[in-house]
Amino acid sequence: MKISDVMTPNPKTVKPSDDIQVVARLMRDEDAGSIPVVSDGRVVGMVTDRDIVIRAVADGDFDCTVQDVCSDDVVCATPEMSTADGAELMSEHQIRRLPVVDSDERLVGIVSIGDLAVKEGKDARTGETLENISEGVKRH
Repeated sequence: MKISDVMTPNPKTVKPSDDIQVVARLMRDEDAGSIPVVSDGRVVGMVTDRDIVIRAVADGDFDCTVQDVCSDDVVCATPEMSTADGAELMSEHQIRRLPVVDSDERLVGIVSIGDLAVKEGKDARTGETLENISEGVKRH
C-alpha cells in the first residue's frame, strides 16, 4: 500500500510568522497535536502542542511565533512511498506524523501512525513502529 492511500490530503498549515495562539487554536479546532509549518508551499517545520508548552508556555512567553518554537529538521514522505517505508521512517526518527510532499517538495498531505493502523490494518507493524518511536521516552 502507498502513503497516498492512507494520508490525509491538504492538511491545515501555519506560517513561521504566525503567533503561537494561532496554531494553538488551529490545533484545538482540528483536534490535532501537530501542524506543518509552510512557507511558499514548502514544509519548513513542524510544530506540536508539546513544542508550544515546553518552548513557550513553560517560560511564560506567550508572544512568540511559530518559528520560535517549531522543529525545523523535518522528515517527509512522498505519496509513492510504501506504507512500510513510511513506518520505517517514523521508527528511525521517532516521530508519529510525516508530512507528505510531491516531487516539487510541496505539501500534499500528512500521514500519522494512526492512519497506518486504521487504514492499513497492520497491527503488528504499527505496534512495532510505535514501540520504536517510544524508545527512550522517560517513564515517571
